[in-house]
Amino acid sequence: MPQNECTLIAGARAHRESWLASRRGRVRLGDLANSSSLGGRREELRGRSVLLVTREQLPAAMALIELDGIARRLLICPPGLTREHLSYVATTGEVDAVVSDLDISELENIGGEYFAICSPEHAETGSPREGAATSEWILLTSGTTGMPKMAVHTRVSLTGAIKVQQTNDSAIVWSTFYDIRRYGGMQVFLRAILQGGSLVLSDADEPTGDFLLRAADSGVTHISGTPSHWRRALMSPTLGRISPRYIRLSGEIVDQAILDNLKKIFPDAKVVHAFASTEAGVGFEVHDGLAGFPAELVESSGGEVEIKIQDGSLHIRSARNAARYLGSASGPLVDADGFVDTRDMLERRGDRYYFVGRRDGIINVGGLKVYPEEIEAVINRHPDVRMSLVKSRRNPITGAIVVADVMVKEGGRAPNAALDELRDEIIGACRESLAPYKVPAQIRFVESVGVATSGKLARV
Repeated sequence: MPQNECTLIAGARAHRESWLASRRGRVRLGDLANSSSLGGRREELRGRSVLLVTREQLPAAMALIELDGIARRLLICPPGLTREHLSYVATTGEVDAVVSDLDISELENIGGEYFAICSPEHAETGSPREGAATSEWILLTSGTTGMPKMAVHTRVSLTGAIKVQQTNDSAIVWSTFYDIRRYGGMQVFLRAILQGGSLVLSDADEPTGDFLLRAADSGVTHISGTPSHWRRALMSPTLGRISPRYIRLSGEIVDQAILDNLKKIFPDAKVVHAFASTEAGVGFEVHDGLAGFPAELVESSGGEVEIKIQDGSLHIRSARNAARYLGSASGPLVDADGFVDTRDMLERRGDRYYFVGRRDGIINVGGLKVYPEEIEAVINRHPDVRMSLVKSRRNPITGAIVVADVMVKEGGRAPNAALDELRDEIIGACRESLAPYKVPAQIRFVESVGVATSGKLARV
């Protein structure tokens, strides 16, 4: 049976010696496949709409393995949901059961029968029955405002980009800065379960340096994250402790500076960046070490994944797309032709397309469109810059002006005179590469740049 048609329990049984490791412990897939983390109550959840809300990632992983093919619907809650959002998700998803490692008092007024997740050492032994149904997997988008949108996937759509391997490469140890309850982390989790690799889980409260040490101790070989994740990792003196042979970036625009920095530190690693989103699924991967992607990906598309550029925006159609949004308030997920409008804007330069920003992230400067990501890519090219965040500030004449927060590399320029010189160099680089209205009116040097729980820059 193709791997993307196998339930997760079947994958865990097939790769029983692989393991999942959290900050607090490690558990073999074989043990998860032959025990119940739900106190023997798994069958009570057959055919039900289940809200999965956990404090940490490992309990969520255990529940997903056990409930895939059993629950009619799995609503997977990422960390950081407010009580209001949680209530909205439960109501929209017609939840009649809540599976959680939280105390029941923390979930009052959510609705649904409560099922507690046991820790691995307290799970009941006994091989649970195989799930036969096709579960809906509901993943929440990582928008910054309003109620979250809920994209309806199945295991088949989520695993469409995972290639079937003839042999189990148990030597692979995956890790990811992502949370597995979000799309990017879910992809890594599914690869580990279905292909036989092990997985080191991150922890939101764990310092980046400590996580990298833990990944190094576990012998990580493959690791993924957003460019913002990687820029933070580049600030850690423990980054050199890991020796990955495969590095993957996704979730944000990948500029040449971050690719070059990673290749410099890990010259023997394969550095890949991919386009993926919760709604569109995995669209494509880029393996040539360059930012953007070859135009031939669009011109020759029409196979497993179809790509088109419409009004400057990337549109994708494939079996990896989510089927729809849950609830009528979110509107249609695909257009009349079945394409997902990703709202990621592109610009063609020669034989290559480059991402310039999000359609809904535009800064309007006197009626002219400015994409913050385009300016950040120029600023980040400076050898003394670690990362930057471009935003708008109100202006009585133009309506808005562009300003930038810039984080300097460790050991970089510190005295005020040196920072003034660096500011002039950054402004000069922007003037050389950008139209005048895109040049930041102000550069502010900061000690840190905000990153949201999704791993992306915290934009408002």
